[in-house]
Amino acid sequence: MNSTITKLWRETGANSLIAIVLFGALLGVLYVAELLIPELAGKLLFFNQPAFCVGIPASIIGVAYILSIKNPANYTGFYLGVGSSALLGVQFYLNGLFDLTFLYFVVFIPFQIMAIMSWKKGSKTQKEEVFAPEFLNMSTMLITLFAFLAIIVVDYLFATFVMYGDGLCENVVAKIISGSMIAASVLANYWLIYKKNDSWLYWLVYSVAGMLLAVVVTSNIFSLVLFTFFLVINGVATIAWIKATPKEKYGWLKK
Repeated sequence: MNSTITKLWRETGANSLIAIVLFGALLGVLYVAELLIPELAGKLLFFNQPAFCVGIPASIIGVAYILSIKNPANYTGFYLGVGSSALLGVQFYLNGLFDLTFLYFVVFIPFQIMAIMSWKKGSKTQKEEVFAPEFLNMSTMLITLFAFLAIIVVDYLFATFVMYGDGLCENVVAKIISGSMIAASVLANYWLIYKKNDSWLYWLVYSVAGMLLAVVVTSNIFSLVLFTFFLVINGVATIAWIKATPKEKYGWLKK
């Protein structure tokens, strides 16, 4: 058992190094782009902003987290997830987005701690079926889809009647996209606890919504590049989990 745990931690350590290299390369490309294209100067990197600086290690750790739990047996990756969520919570606090700060500290971090306990318990049973990812059954998938839409509606109402002083919350499109990101991230974090492939589908929705928010609402090129980067990483993890899923556990995808 100790050798297995050591192997998982080594894998997580290796993924952390890969994440540093990948994100370092991404920042390097953006830095060169600012130097070579005058129109992009000051529009890609914002090292003078504390929230942006906190977001860099949050993103690096987040990439390492995704790369680690790409292996459905590697629960050690969730320790990185806790660290990434804490940093993201701080980043949102610095940006004045206190609702998201609350979400990360009160919802996402507990979900990830629950995932550690759930996956660790599964690893101790040494049963193959425990390790295998699976899709939700049809009824649960439909209930989850309803929950996704319901969270968007609740967030829309909250943004409209509680946070109406925020200029961004006066934009209908922004509220819908932002609500989609929140709903997708809540459901993705929750279903990861139970090793459901549907969690990755919601992470893909989260990434696409982030890209749309960057293009349609904030016109933030760095956010567009970052969410495109996460879309690719999440897509790789999605494919890996589907390949590891036995055909009898395809749930709502079964014919």
